[in-house]
Amino acid sequence: MQPDGLFDLTPPSGGAQGFGSPSAQPHGHGRGASSAAGSRWPDMPASPSLAAVGPDAPLAVRMRPANLEELVGQDHLLAPGAPLRRLVAGGAPMSVILWGPPGCGKTTIAHLVAAAEERHFVAMSALSAGVKDVREVIDVARRRRRSGGKPTVLFIDEVHRFTKTQQDSLLAAVEDGTVTLLAATTENPYFSVISPLLSRCILLTLRPLEDGHVRELIRRALIEERGLGGTVKLAPAAEDHLVHLAGGDVRKALTALEAAHGSAVANDESEIDLATAERAVDVAALRMAGAGDERYDVVSAFIKSMRGSDVDASLHYLARLLVGGEDPRFIARRLIILASEDIGMADPTSLTVATNAAYAVQHIGLPECQLNLAQAVIHLASAPKSNSATLAISAALQDVRAGKAGRVPKHLRDAHYQGAKGLGHGAGYRYPHDDLYGVLSQQYPPDELVGVDYYHPTLHGAERQIAERLPKLRQVIRGSSEEENS
Repeated sequence: MQPDGLFDLTPPSGGAQGFGSPSAQPHGHGRGASSAAGSRWPDMPASPSLAAVGPDAPLAVRMRPANLEELVGQDHLLAPGAPLRRLVAGGAPMSVILWGPPGCGKTTIAHLVAAAEERHFVAMSALSAGVKDVREVIDVARRRRRSGGKPTVLFIDEVHRFTKTQQDSLLAAVEDGTVTLLAATTENPYFSVISPLLSRCILLTLRPLEDGHVRELIRRALIEERGLGGTVKLAPAAEDHLVHLAGGDVRKALTALEAAHGSAVANDESEIDLATAERAVDVAALRMAGAGDERYDVVSAFIKSMRGSDVDASLHYLARLLVGGEDPRFIARRLIILASEDIGMADPTSLTVATNAAYAVQHIGLPECQLNLAQAVIHLASAPKSNSATLAISAALQDVRAGKAGRVPKHLRDAHYQGAKGLGHGAGYRYPHDDLYGVLSQQYPPDELVGVDYYHPTLHGAERQIAERLPKLRQVIRGSSEEENS
């Protein structure tokens, strides 16, 4: 394994320096108490992502919050006594999974936990670590625990990249408290983390940063000494451009700001204007009347162009969104919605195309994923359109909210639990697969809704076949029940 995949970040014994301290030394320069136990981790170099911060570190690293009070956008996790505060303060040990988008503060929280001197902190990258590495960290932590040493916090970045076997190797150590797990992921842990590990951890969901949060951090970086120290000003238009470009990822915003600052200094300019910001990040800002609302106007035109089947206009607005720095994940989500809202059963493959595009965006990223988005936009814009699914669920929801939700017919109720048959549940149920055509007469809705039609197919695309078949299905299904209720 590469040395930057697994590393120990506990300050050397006798040192009181924390992260951000000029005199803090990365591990590998001298041995701590754990070296006597035979651990090889203290001699490994610190990872660049969690190393001590020097004056030449990138702006995004220098501006990383030094305490929870500087953390923005996660107020829902910062109440007194909340798990996040207890974790950072070194309270009762608890294993935590941090779930959130890039740039929302997951690594920052790991820094804050690592700075606590009463704990031994080990960080691991799921990109390069294996089962052997996990077990070795656990073995060292177990020996340290038995000898009365500091408890171990194991930070695993991008834990969703661990295989099931790698995640399994953590279970016993997390269960008995040998290590306190701190794991970070950008993917839904309910799908990417095995259930036994998830059940042993507290899940903290970090929210995407809003534009106001990004703007606050940009302004903080401009004036603070650890940032740009007030050496330049930032024009409002340039600030708006950087905020929009970030798409909620503060690292992206600060990286762009640092590039623009370097360009301004090189040209002996005291202010970063829009042109300087554009040159620095090689992305042109979209200038139009009502710039504050322009994003929403372009998004609206994008959706309406696809709904109207104008492929070329759809591609134009897609390009504007991409060049303007729109988060491709936002675009992909809009495609998934449109696939059901405006196309539906007229072309059922559109939903598959849209969800596949979203998967591609998640796993490929820019710039390549713009090809996946373009393919999906072309498919959706040129597909036959139908909003029948939208109207159907809207009508059904309206009835349910109006109180039209009678009892489930007895023959459809669950008959698997003890005593259910004595209540008559399941009695008289007719199994459709016993019929030659797989469809037979039987009442499915509550009595109050017998004969109600929610779905009205159009004659567009593939839905034409459904429109021809649906009346026959309804006639067969409702034949017996309708006669009985007549």
